[in-house]
Amino acid sequence: MGVLMDNGYVNARVKGMYSRLLDKGSLSNLILKPDISSLITALEDTPYREDLERALVLKPGLSGIEEALRQNFVRTIQKIKGFLEGEKSERYIAIFSSRWDIHNLKTILRGKRIYVPSGQIRENLIPAGEFDEALLSELLKQPDIRSVIDLLATFDVSYAAPLTEVFPEYTEKSDLIILENALDRFYYERVIGLVQGKSTEEQIIRQLVQTEIDLINLKSILMMVRDDIDPDDGERILLEGGRVFNLKKLRVMLKLGSVAGVIESLEGTPYRFLEDLRSTEGDNLKISAYQHLLDEYMIRHAVRLYRGDPLSVTVVIGFLWAKYTEIMNLRIIARCKNALISPEEMEAEMVYV
Repeated sequence: MGVLMDNGYVNARVKGMYSRLLDKGSLSNLILKPDISSLITALEDTPYREDLERALVLKPGLSGIEEALRQNFVRTIQKIKGFLEGEKSERYIAIFSSRWDIHNLKTILRGKRIYVPSGQIRENLIPAGEFDEALLSELLKQPDIRSVIDLLATFDVSYAAPLTEVFPEYTEKSDLIILENALDRFYYERVIGLVQGKSTEEQIIRQLVQTEIDLINLKSILMMVRDDIDPDDGERILLEGGRVFNLKKLRVMLKLGSVAGVIESLEGTPYRFLEDLRSTEGDNLKISAYQHLLDEYMIRHAVRLYRGDPLSVTVVIGFLWAKYTEIMNLRIIARCKNALISPEEMEAEMVYV
């Protein structure tokens, strides 16, 4: 099959999976359900029925919905990996799926830091990358952060190296962001390294990852400026490799001293749409509103790949982002429904693609 899927097999399978995603009308209907019970009933008329039936046997209500969504997402990624097993394009899908290894490690480290029971940590893990259920179970058995890192090293897991390197600094300062930032740096450096070729596919994927780095940095800068973080301290968590912002530009933005100043500095960049939001809503807008808009931009940018070259692996990546967005939207609906949040507030949190 090669890098281009010339027989169309994978493309046809993915298009079938894409056609089963819930549209905006279906999601809006779920938002209007009065409670968790009616939401479950409605979800049983969707492609999530089998996952729900299995999950609800062991976990009722919201926990059952969350487990069903988790299992469905993992099965979807595993199915895609199965389609591409042994193909050159398999490594591009690994770029998407390995982000869940980072998610899982951060979740475990955060849980161990504040002594969350392993069962509760497990509920938030997504074994869709390199880490399978067995490895995650072993990590959860560890009593503390140091033991988690040591076990990763014992199993020769690549993420052990960046964590081991910064662990002395973490021990000294007891700031979890030191470990999390080390993971992010390692992940994005490795991903960028995998797509340094000149093919159209590699260029598209590289630009997508670089855009994600830009948005992560921008969200970090907005929070640090809001919280009046010393720029010298803030620089340490910025990521290299963005598409628009190099480290020099990021440092300048970090020293602007106000959220309004950062937003104004985006003029002439693809992210100037934040200025439109500020112009409409004023300077008292919460950082979360800007973050939501940036998340929407990233998701829509990624999902557009589905509509690209029908024989390219980028179609698969676009679908996976669309599936991730659907799972995210359903989790928002379920959690908001459980917390008795109004449909209007719920709608504001959704991202439609």
